Amino acid sequence: MAHATIRDVAREAAVSVATVSRALNGHSNVRPQMRERIEGVAVRLGYVPHAGARNLSLARSGAIGVVLPDLHGEFFSELLRGMDRESSAHSLHLMLMVMHGEAERGIAALNTMRGRVDGLLVMAPQVSSEKLLERMPVGMPAVLVNCAPHEAGRAELRVDNAAGAAALVDHLVAQGRRRLVHITGPDGNCDAQERHRGVIEACTRARIALRVLPGDFNEDSGAAAVATLLADGWAADAILAANDMMAIGAMMALKRGGISVPGEVAVAGFDDIPLARLISPSLTTASIDIAQFGADAVARLAAVIAGTDSGLIEQRVPIVVPRESTARAAPAAHDSTDNIARNNGKQGERP
Repeated sequence: MAHATIRDVAREAAVSVATVSRALNGHSNVRPQMRERIEGVAVRLGYVPHAGARNLSLARSGAIGVVLPDLHGEFFSELLRGMDRESSAHSLHLMLMVMHGEAERGIAALNTMRGRVDGLLVMAPQVSSEKLLERMPVGMPAVLVNCAPHEAGRAELRVDNAAGAAALVDHLVAQGRRRLVHITGPDGNCDAQERHRGVIEACTRARIALRVLPGDFNEDSGAAAVATLLADGWAADAILAANDMMAIGAMMALKRGGISVPGEVAVAGFDDIPLARLISPSLTTASIDIAQFGADAVARLAAVIAGTDSGLIEQRVPIVVPRESTARAAPAAHDSTDNIARNNGKQGERP
């Protein structure tokens, strides 16, 4: 139903408007069965309460809920730094819930925050859009951050992962690299899937060799990918990891294996965490200004709560930041595609 009202929900659920309001706003004096029935009707009718009207009838908590997939690594510390900075500017407090890889844990948290916060910021790239939207509290102002694609018309802030990954491939090709290894992110993670898609499309367009190895966004999986290459002698002159931590793990493993970066193998990552510019060689990456991204997500949510947000999907295109790890390959007397294979005493396959 287009533009369903609270009266439509009340009529369909055969209850009063006041009961609908209490149920959707988390009041404790509504029976669980009744609340579930009213929420089901509201979802079916597509009812979304006007934030301005909601604010007139509800006392503000002065807090916003933030649901994140993890806290490990510099990405999330930077993201939270930006969120905290912006929430302070809006006199809001953060209530944090971390999934720790357990999708059900994060989904369950959505309803536990009902009545405790004025709105929700949800970053759940590993949760299907159907499951996530089914469990979002009806009537709760929310901004989805890098969640799975959907057509629900909710306010959303996204990174154009495919465009960022493709731009990194184009940069590597421009630096003379022709045999690429892509270390992916975890299965089922929409950020990882989109970056993988961007890599494949760019490699196909440039007609360069590509090998894909699994990763999980952690440093150890970047090192493990290099160990696989050293073990089987696959010749490569570039590695593009789906995030900076895996790229750093790969660089450390290459160094231990006696392979120079960028002399023999260029390495690039994604996100531009602070460590990327501090390590040696400094890491080429796709930058989204993580802290600003977090701040902008909070600003969007504040606008949703105030009833002034457009409700549209806002997409940020990452910018390639070239650093030392992808400097142009110098001409060598030996075939430049033999680097990893040569270090292992084997001849790698060729396109």
